Amino acid sequence: MDSNKYLEDITEIKSMMSRSSRFISLSGLSGILAGVYALIGGYLGYLILYPSFWKFDTYEEIQLTLLAVALGVVVFAVLTAMLLTFRKAKRSGEKIWNVSSRRLLVNFLIPLGAGGIFVLLLLRLEYWMLIAPATLLFYGMACLNASKYTFGDVRYLGITNIVLGLLATYFTGYGLLFWILGFGVCHVLYGSMMYFKYDRR
Repeated sequence: MDSNKYLEDITEIKSMMSRSSRFISLSGLSGILAGVYALIGGYLGYLILYPSFWKFDTYEEIQLTLLAVALGVVVFAVLTAMLLTFRKAKRSGEKIWNVSSRRLLVNFLIPLGAGGIFVLLLLRLEYWMLIAPATLLFYGMACLNASKYTFGDVRYLGITNIVLGLLATYFTGYGLLFWILGFGVCHVLYGSMMYFKYDRR
């Protein structure tokens, strides 16, 4: 009987240590909304690339407009994630800025920052066809790298985006489609899963 109680105590201590080492205030709803923003951005990208009523004089104008749309998606997604994560942390009584959140942020930003620089170099060298695959690959690596400091589901989101990035590299003419799948559909699916699994408790 005492040995069973001892094992239960050890299990509870391990569970507490695991929770304390992970940032658990990530909002599933923010993932859903990020996916919605990406779907809207993808639709705008389709209209830009296959104009029905938007007309562009040069190819450079098309690329700059696409870049502006992508940056808009990122800004809205980041602001939404910050707002909803802060709200969830406040509700659960967790500090928004602690050891776990700092580790999460650092491990997420290192691959993402490298990817941002790489994409800028691609833009400079005019390798337009590799931009969508590169964003998927580096974002996937960022999620994979940060997943050990938050929910394990983020790991699978990262792996999925890496696979989509590799496929987009091979099927270069379908970069926008893979971008919509990775940043739009996958975010909605994984965000919904995380929302029903964690946020509604």
